[in-house]
This record gives sequence, C-alpha cells and structure tokens, in this order.
Amino acid sequence: LLGILGTETSSKYEIKNHLGQRVYFAVEENDCFDRNLCSPVRAFTIRIVDNIGREVITVSRPLRCNSCWFPCFLQELEVQSPPGTIAGYVVQNWDPFLPKFTIQNESKEDVLKIIGPCATCGCFEDVEFEVKTLNEMSTIGKISKYWSGFVNNIFTNTANFGIQVPVDLDVRIKAVMIGACFLIDLMFFEHSLDAL
Repeated sequence: LLGILGTETSSKYEIKNHLGQRVYFAVEENDCFDRNLCSPVRAFTIRIVDNIGREVITVSRPLRCNSCWFPCFLQELEVQSPPGTIAGYVVQNWDPFLPKFTIQNESKEDVLKIIGPCATCGCFEDVEFEVKTLNEMSTIGKISKYWSGFVNNIFTNTANFGIQVPVDLDVRIKAVMIGACFLIDLMFFEHSLDAL
C-alpha cells in the first residue's frame, strides 16, 4: 500500500543461516526526505542486531551518485563489526558495462572483487554476482538475488538474497559481504510501484 501512495519506508531485513534460521535482524535508518527524494542513492545506516537485540554490525553509506558517467562519486560503504570497529569497505569500481566492486579490509587494502552480470533485471531468473580473487581469475563465491515470482518482483520490495563464501573467510570480511549485499540490493533491485 505504501508503494501505491508513492512513499518509501525504511527497509527491514532478516538474515538467516543456511538452515533458514534467523540469526540477525537489520533495520535501515534514514529520514523520510532521503527515502523519498534520493531513494536508491540515499545515505543510510543499517543496524544489524542478533536475536537478543545486541547490535553486531553497522553498515553506513553516504549520499552518492548512481551513474557510470560520474566515476568520481562511485558507491562506497563502510562496515563496522562490532560497531565502532571498522571491519572493511565495499567500493564500486568504474566499468561502462559490468557492475564491479572491491571488498577492502579495515586498512583499505583490497581483498576480493565482486563482478555482476551485464543485465541485472532478473526477469524470471536468479541474478548472480560472482565473488572473485583480486586477479579476477578464480570465483570463490557469489551473491545471488533469487527470483521470487512476478507478483513479488513487481508489486513489493520483497527480495531474497543468498551469500556464498568460503567457510574459512575472515569473519570481518564476511560482515563486509553482508554490507555488499545491501548495496547491491539498493543499487540494482530496490523498486516500488511509484517507479512504474
């Protein structure tokens, strides 16, 4: 109903493990002005809490441009885990054809790459962003946006994502991968009826 009225509400997320059990709950913080005027390029803070309500991860993004024609203001977000301690960054890389990102550690050293497909519309199929080594030669994981059906994809902001990374990946980088998933959702998949 809120999409029909042309307003955007704060996003809420459930983060589940591979068994489908909720391990975290996340809420986006920003103001009504940002949500409605700046929608997909808005500044935000996402607070991720565990099942007992303790904040475990904070994801922050400043207001940024969302166009490949303005490479000086590409997307970047900071992930803190625990809050107050930088775990790393997700930085968009300029590319005229593919969505590309670099995962960086707390010292801003490059750790991994994320490369998406040329078309991210996801009509009737899953969309996969590959997690790669720095030289982009080996794929070690993926972030997938799962097709959830015509009604969900057109008339709601409901989306299902999956993150697959090596089990032995540094826990701080795993937290940064969660931040990357939020950024990918906001940049490529967030929509509502007022955009139709």
